[in-house]
Amino acid sequence: MSIRLLIVDDSALMRKQLRNFFTQTGDFELISARDGIDALEKIKTHPPDVITLDINMPNMDGLTCLSHIMAHHPCPVIMLSSLTEKGALATFEALELGAFDYVSKPDGTMSQNLERIFPELLQKIHAALQQKPKTAKQLRSRLRLQQTRSQPLEKTTPSRIFTKEQGQAKAQTQASARTQRRAFNQDKKLVLIGVSTGGPGTLEAILQGLPANFPYPIVVAQHMPARFTQVFADRLNRSCLLPVQEVSSPCAPEAGHVYIARGDADLRISKRGTQIRLLSVPSHSEYLWHPSVSLMVASALAVYRPQDLICVQLTGMGHDGAKEMAQAKMQGARTLAESEETAVVFGMPRALIEQQGATCILPNHEIAQQLIQWASC
Repeated sequence: MSIRLLIVDDSALMRKQLRNFFTQTGDFELISARDGIDALEKIKTHPPDVITLDINMPNMDGLTCLSHIMAHHPCPVIMLSSLTEKGALATFEALELGAFDYVSKPDGTMSQNLERIFPELLQKIHAALQQKPKTAKQLRSRLRLQQTRSQPLEKTTPSRIFTKEQGQAKAQTQASARTQRRAFNQDKKLVLIGVSTGGPGTLEAILQGLPANFPYPIVVAQHMPARFTQVFADRLNRSCLLPVQEVSSPCAPEAGHVYIARGDADLRISKRGTQIRLLSVPSHSEYLWHPSVSLMVASALAVYRPQDLICVQLTGMGHDGAKEMAQAKMQGARTLAESEETAVVFGMPRALIEQQGATCILPNHEIAQQLIQWASC
């Protein structure tokens, strides 16, 4: 049975190229729309199984269209986003509104660059089709929550906003927390988080659940393009009690800080003398996904005692980091896999579980509390 795919893009050339690619697979019944208004009309007469949706369009943009889709015609949606700061901001807003995932739109020569992104787009479409369906009631509730919590990201900060006074209080809390952590000398331990498809919202919710005095550094490998990770780190820094930064230059992990690996690169943890450093290094062809969770965990095992590591495997396609986290558990690390109940894509957590590599398996809303419990032991 063919998959009904709705392609929504204001560029006739982009629609044509996408139609050509999907036609070659022989798996799709294709419908096209030139903007959000046209898309909503097509959805009424030809309900799709999955949608690719451009963000920047005339008449009705992709975010407005997405909000209508999620409220009235819930369906898996893959966003096509430009590799710009504005595009990254809009993409994160789309994920909050309920988009399944995104693919970075090509620049330069369209036909050549589309060939590079098409395998990723096809993979994410098939992953979206396997996602557990959400009811219209659940999606409308989520949409109402997002509308009351945030305005468009270009104009304000994410859902958990700190006012000027709250920001000052946050800084004071962080300063006090740093003093407490130094007393316990907790820079010697580390939390590692691997995450991919469906990850930004899940990761943000987990980090928002951690207190300002959380005693360990947290290093995150989130599969993401290079121009997105700085925007993502800034977003998290505004919405979480813990300071968050992208690792773009060598730095020492500090307890109670969150470090986001730079997109389209890898993160290596190294030690020179007694000094531990987080290094952003060029992506290595040995690894399929970047930033590589496997390299991050393997390099941590070469520097830290396994019993001083906590490894967390969140939603995502593939198996990045599963082997290394399982090895870490065998050597004494504590490991946690997100449960199928909440994982947008259960691939990465499943791979860890199948290798007997998970100390515990939890839904994402219980992970922050588990990290707090482990850190207090």
